[in-house]
Amino acid sequence: MTYFAFAAVRSGNDWSVHEFDLDGVDDIDEVTDRLRDVDDSAQVTLAFIEADDEYLTVLRLDEGDDLRIFSSDAEYGNASKLGAALLEDLTDGEPVEMDADPVGEADLMADLGVSASFLTGLCAKDGMLPADVVAEVASVLGFADDIDELREP
Repeated sequence: MTYFAFAAVRSGNDWSVHEFDLDGVDDIDEVTDRLRDVDDSAQVTLAFIEADDEYLTVLRLDEGDDLRIFSSDAEYGNASKLGAALLEDLTDGEPVEMDADPVGEADLMADLGVSASFLTGLCAKDGMLPADVVAEVASVLGFADDIDELREP
């Protein structure tokens, strides 16, 4: 399964966007460590992981602590090793039904201007790919142009 991942770091009122490598991660603790390493002094660090145009997972760290997770589809935990690592704490390692609903904290960006209903509504909208959801969220947060630069080869 292929993925595209990046981290968005907020310091003050400014966001910066960075590539985020998840190759070889085995569990959520390793993912969290890598997210901390992006900028260990950040106020807020978000990671967006798009997998195979099907799944979106968003992670959030505040000042390097208290990991919060949202995924557009709990099935992602069954679909790949990376999905299992990202969602292990949310699915308790149990297999999830096909066509599962979103899982985790949909309100993880509410204080930044992205409400739970906005996020879940985007994820549920027919024809919306994870990249489309990320573009909408990034537009609200103010770093959409930076993501476009990361996506370019």
